[in-house]
Amino acid sequence: MVKAVKAVTAGRAAERAARTSVWLAGKARRGGRGGGQPSGLDRDRITEATVRLLDAEGLAGFSMRRLAAELNVTAMSVYWYVDTKDDLLELALDQAFGELRLPDPDAADAAGWRDQLRTLATEYRALLVRHPWLSPLAGRYLNIGPNSLAFSRLVQHVIRRTGLPAHGVTGAISAVFQFVYGYGTIEGHFLARVADAGVSPDDYFQQAMSAVNESPGTAEVIQESKDIMAARGGDTVGEMMDRDFTFALDLLVAGIEAMVERG
Repeated sequence: MVKAVKAVTAGRAAERAARTSVWLAGKARRGGRGGGQPSGLDRDRITEATVRLLDAEGLAGFSMRRLAAELNVTAMSVYWYVDTKDDLLELALDQAFGELRLPDPDAADAAGWRDQLRTLATEYRALLVRHPWLSPLAGRYLNIGPNSLAFSRLVQHVIRRTGLPAHGVTGAISAVFQFVYGYGTIEGHFLARVADAGVSPDDYFQQAMSAVNESPGTAEVIQESKDIMAARGGDTVGEMMDRDFTFALDLLVAGIEAMVERG
């Protein structure tokens, strides 16, 4: 009996280790497993409900059982359309990427890469903030769904138009979009923490700053950066975040321009 349990456990572990993507082997295009599917249910509806549930309760609160209750079906009904929870989370991840408003890559001349890069970065930041569950999933899966690939392809197209040599393209993509990934992830976590506290971002910020100013361990550091915070500008947390993001993005664009000129 013990050996049988160990064999099953090992088999499941091997399956998890070998997992690639729902978008491979035609799994994502399957509408169901054959006859007998629950009426009124399809993969699109299940994926949409998954996104709503993740937005409402977060990744930690998501389960197939909870999703089935949301859809008013049994958990086994959901498995007619997806093999695993991972498959479903991958589908939800790509559906979120479909919300990105992508610029037309052929709409501007060669000098338009700057505006297009800023648009892509701004859209990606907003997506990460809107769906805080997205960033851990983007790091877990291959991101080869159609919407994710459309975004990646356009990013590559825009960076190629900067004039950087081919060997610098991936580095430039990493510099810009790993920055956006980090910025959007932290911002999303902050806003989620604010929502849990039941206060506005500005009230939360003021309360936090008051607390750290009263602590001997942190007050000195805060005082040292007081002039920087004042020069930062912005009357609200949102304005401060926007200004920092815009300036950091301008630095990255300027860095790309400098590398092109150097090259």
